[in-house]
Amino acid sequence: MGGRGTFASGNKVAYSYETVGKIGGVKILKGLNGKHSLPEEAHSSTAYIKLKPNGTFHELRIYDKEHYLKYEIAYHPEPKLTGNRHENVLHIHEYTQQFKRTPARLLTNEEYMKFKKYLKGVH
Repeated sequence: MGGRGTFASGNKVAYSYETVGKIGGVKILKGLNGKHSLPEEAHSSTAYIKLKPNGTFHELRIYDKEHYLKYEIAYHPEPKLTGNRHENVLHIHEYTQQFKRTPARLLTNEEYMKFKKYLKGVH
């Protein structure tokens, strides 16, 4: 995937990610050239997954029909939920139409059941 899947002033944009596998039909992306986060927009998929170096789940981003970020489910420290910076916690952020991210919250049981097939190594 190049840049954000676009062309810049008619010039090809260097690839920022490579697909390294799939979980449940969703592409697992790995950043290139120091890129660590998943894309803010998706042009060819409705979701992407990022794994930790040990192969366990780190993040799932889900995009709307216009290819904009809608949900971000992550498993990493979120001090506002746990009170510390060392404990991983499964949580979700929602993105508004104005591209603002809501504060982290725990997943509901229904959300967990819906997305658990993507949460490799998280129980």
